[in-house]
Amino acid sequence: MEKTHRWMVLAVCCASIFLVGLDTTVVNVALPSIGRDLGLGVRQLEWAVDAYTLVLAGLLISSGALADRVGRRRVFRIGLVLFAVGSAGCALAPGLDALVAARVVQGVGGSMLSPVALAIVVGAITEPRERARAIGVWAAVFGLSMAAGPVLGGAVITGAGWRPVFWANLPIIAVVLVLTAVVVPESRSPRPRRLDPLGQALLIVLVGTVVAVLIEGPRVGFGSGWALLAYAVIAAAALAFAGVERRRAEPLMDLRLFRRLPFSAAVGGAVVMFVALNVTLLLGTLYLQRVRGLSPLAAGAVTLPMALAATVCAPLSGHLVGRYGPRLPLLLAGTSTLLGGLLLTGLTDRTPLPVLLTAYLCAGIGIGFANAPITNTAVSGLPPERAGVAGGIASTARQIGAALGIALAGGLVADTAPGALAAASRPGWLLVAGCGLTVLLIARVAPVLRAGTGAPAPEPVRR
Repeated sequence: MEKTHRWMVLAVCCASIFLVGLDTTVVNVALPSIGRDLGLGVRQLEWAVDAYTLVLAGLLISSGALADRVGRRRVFRIGLVLFAVGSAGCALAPGLDALVAARVVQGVGGSMLSPVALAIVVGAITEPRERARAIGVWAAVFGLSMAAGPVLGGAVITGAGWRPVFWANLPIIAVVLVLTAVVVPESRSPRPRRLDPLGQALLIVLVGTVVAVLIEGPRVGFGSGWALLAYAVIAAAALAFAGVERRRAEPLMDLRLFRRLPFSAAVGGAVVMFVALNVTLLLGTLYLQRVRGLSPLAAGAVTLPMALAATVCAPLSGHLVGRYGPRLPLLLAGTSTLLGGLLLTGLTDRTPLPVLLTAYLCAGIGIGFANAPITNTAVSGLPPERAGVAGGIASTARQIGAALGIALAGGLVADTAPGALAAASRPGWLLVAGCGLTVLLIARVAPVLRAGTGAPAPEPVRR
């Protein structure tokens, strides 16, 4: 394959991952507008966000395995069509039920884009140095899409309302579908993994029930009969999932990977960083629009330092990981996230704008520096046949963190009057600071490189 053709494949795949990342965060800035238009409260709006991230998290690994078996380009194109159908459904939704259903369809389509597109890129660009550059571009585009969602969404909503946020996906998808047919070759794995439908179903039940408790618990009571039943479902699903996965030769999640402390730390880091990001986005959006009275465009502009910092720091983080290992960028990510949360723990209705801008800058630096070392730590020291599974688990952990962050943040401020929202959000900013502190602790177990070798230093023997 010619070099120009290979980079065209990368461009097509990056366009798809930009859509997936954008729709993970763009809805946050649209929530107040959606709520006013459809008559929905914060708790109901949480489901509109988490319906997408939950399905995306639950199906990422299975969609990758399906693509390896039946054809990556085929599954990629199906994903694009489903994403378009879901986007149109969101734009036409007359109420909450239709909106949540359409977001579920979007999530199914998105799960067929993210892991499959990366597999297409890796298969098309085989030269190691070119592949490393391509993956760096890939990571930067994904980070940019997540951070740019509030900015782009705010611009569209201010001019035309919230529905065009979803309509705007359709022309992009149409172009990507045409280019996919022209430039993307079909490919399959020579040794495709078996699907694990029972493990898949149990994972969705487990994560979905946890999120449901976090969203609905403040309303029905965490000690109510409904909540006690939910706790029983969570415990049963977790035990069943562990039992099923241990018995399968090719499980959805290889639980043996969690015996490695760096891997477990990386998965934990992925969860807490995306908890921090989504708590920041949701609480910030509600505060800026409901308390400070900013338009969606102005609220999105306040988050611009986060988008710029994430874009600049993502490739720099990849460079630092390659040169020094993941510990340094994790330290930078944890410190920045900790400072960003601490800056807003005393949030009031009149907190100065420079404080808000600095907090968003810290959040962007944190997420920008976090992604590359988390992925590197997850796959470090593994053979190639297990590295793909480890990377898939890390990607799933990010989306689970996003769903948990929305649920936790919404639970703090649901049914809160605008005048009390700033004070009600303060525990959320303490949570963000706690996430940063957790990443600092995780950095202590991240591998470092032996001086002058570019290889990880051996892990210490644990007695």
